[in-house]
Amino acid sequence: MSKDLNTPIQYIKSVGPKRAESFAKLGFETVRDLLFYFPSRYLDRSTILNTKQVLKYLRTGYDGEITIIGKVLEKNTLRYGRKQLFKVVFEDSEGSFDSIWFQGIKFFKNHFNEGEYYAISAKPVMSKYGHLQFTHPDFDRLDLEESTAFQNTGKIIPFYTIPKELKSTNIGDNSLRRILQYAVTNYSELVDETLPQSLIGTHSLLSLKDTISNIHFPESLELLQKARERLKYEEIFMLECFVALKRNNIKNIRKGYSFKIDSEKIKKFLSNLPFELTGSQLNVLSEIKKDMNDGTPMNRLLQGDVGSGKTIVALISMLIAIHNGYQAVLLVPTEILADQHYKNISTLLAKTGIKVALLLGGGKKKDKQQIMDGIQDNQFNLIIGTHALLEDNVEFNNVGIVIIDEQHRFGVAQRSKLIDKGISPDVLVMTATPIPRTLTMTVYGDLDVSVISEKPKNRKAIKTVIRSDEKLPEIYKYIVDKARERIQSYIVYPLVEESDKMDLKSAQEYFILLKDNEFSSLKVGMIHGRMTWQEKEEVMLQFANHNFDVLISTTVIEVGIDVPNANIIVINDAYRFGLSQLHQLRGRVGRSDKQAYCVLVTKNECIRKAAQLKMDFSYMSSSEIELNKSAIRLNAMSETNDGFKLSEIDLKLRGPGDIFGTKQSGFPMLQHVNLFEDYELIKTAKSDAFNLVNDDPSLSANDNLKIKAALKKSFRNHIYYSLVP
Repeated sequence: MSKDLNTPIQYIKSVGPKRAESFAKLGFETVRDLLFYFPSRYLDRSTILNTKQVLKYLRTGYDGEITIIGKVLEKNTLRYGRKQLFKVVFEDSEGSFDSIWFQGIKFFKNHFNEGEYYAISAKPVMSKYGHLQFTHPDFDRLDLEESTAFQNTGKIIPFYTIPKELKSTNIGDNSLRRILQYAVTNYSELVDETLPQSLIGTHSLLSLKDTISNIHFPESLELLQKARERLKYEEIFMLECFVALKRNNIKNIRKGYSFKIDSEKIKKFLSNLPFELTGSQLNVLSEIKKDMNDGTPMNRLLQGDVGSGKTIVALISMLIAIHNGYQAVLLVPTEILADQHYKNISTLLAKTGIKVALLLGGGKKKDKQQIMDGIQDNQFNLIIGTHALLEDNVEFNNVGIVIIDEQHRFGVAQRSKLIDKGISPDVLVMTATPIPRTLTMTVYGDLDVSVISEKPKNRKAIKTVIRSDEKLPEIYKYIVDKARERIQSYIVYPLVEESDKMDLKSAQEYFILLKDNEFSSLKVGMIHGRMTWQEKEEVMLQFANHNFDVLISTTVIEVGIDVPNANIIVINDAYRFGLSQLHQLRGRVGRSDKQAYCVLVTKNECIRKAAQLKMDFSYMSSSEIELNKSAIRLNAMSETNDGFKLSEIDLKLRGPGDIFGTKQSGFPMLQHVNLFEDYELIKTAKSDAFNLVNDDPSLSANDNLKIKAALKKSFRNHIYYSLVP
């Protein structure tokens, strides 16, 4: 059989039909697929020490991570106070060392066997008994041959993630390396280049053939680094080419509206507001006005921390479109938030003659149809709604601007469906979840970005403290004392009902307990996600009207009605929440000129760890970060109220895949680029991509045809696929 990258995997040495079926379950069917199945990590001779060398390093005060190879001597499960720990004793030619785990004991107990060789990577310490020890280390299993060859020759060994589908046909580390070695040796020369030679030369990038060879089996650390750089650059360059095509389509192909700005009407509206806009809000409004006036469709992202005043800026933007005879649409993620916006905006516009509609998914069919008919007949100037606005039978008359609140809660297809109900309307998407600059550059690179960086005047920074369960009686007493001063409080729990599976507090259980005991002198309400939106709204309105002193809640209040008099929030089992969610919950208080407090209730162990941490945790190894994630989040919350700083920390802790709606955005997941560390490379790749698309928007130049082909392959499932020329 002639060599071909489309050769089925089964014909590769050591694969065969049965193993090929296992690969196919993972989406790998051809040799080409196999070549792009890259290692997840490596071991290098230069980072490996023996026991004697490690002890010598420790005596010099060394505090970094090292790698050591040892054979399993024994394993034991031991008591550690009221908890268990799992210990494995290893030996090498110069002595012995221990590895211990406090979590995942069941997994590790079945993983290590006597006589097996492992490469252990972590920060070494001396135990109180004088033993060399590693806590929760990274590890890779080696066979005897690899262990010996590794120590003697110093070669770099790749390690691959091996899913259960491959393990079921006895494919392990060694056998997978042999399969990949054969494929790389015999087929990597057939790989076609995907980048223009001009970019390869400008940035001294490896060819794709050399990249594949050195990413699988590096000849040196230097070539491994160059292979990684090539993959990072190409990944972000292709993404930015696509983003540049999207932006080109909006700015240069679609024709938008040129709205006239009626300054007198806007000034009159502003003069009737019960507050003054901040300088930051005025600056953002200036940017939006310019967009709405210039004749090309506005495509702007408005970022503003919790309580910064994005809604009033959005309302003024909608008024500009309405003054020009167009409809304005505001899409929000929840019924209770939509209803809140409807009531607040209707009050502000009561004397203007502007008609506001609210369209929700529930309610009587007849009433809903009446509203829809009014929208279509242009009886309403401003339409507020939830996902109901996306239904096919909802037709607008002449939409001039679409505003999407909490945009990360909507998928790209949903956002596009609403926008397409108009003819090139201006688009403003808003988020109260601050977005790190690298995500702003990449996923949101087709948008112009505005930031409201100031809070309204006279707002005080929320004081955030970490407390243990043992302090709850004192916290409850403080809440009772403050209630006498007419200060209201939220108490948040992670669950609605008690769970047998998790040791977490439930809202229902503590609502009954607290109402009858610690808060028996107070009025106590409860809200949770299983209520209908009308029930939730009724509870929130009662809370806002001070019919309750304390509101027991789940995270449903993360996006909710503003209650200026609520200035205490207690978040139970805080270690279980993500950083952005904690920040959103904290934003429920501090909505007035009074001092607000956020109390994060967690385990003593987490408090102890948090007290030892710094805001910058770059000094920690990956295993240490994983072990301390909860403490890092809580420490960050107690150190800063700055949502942008918190978003950078969240990005490093969680990666971009599950935050800010990137999964919903339709973009391929980033496999090589680290959005936290590769800022300069991202800037370079973005500049190259935007310049290339600006010079050749149809990608018709010979050197750019390969880019067009790569984009069509990478983005074939994307809603904007048709933008690739």
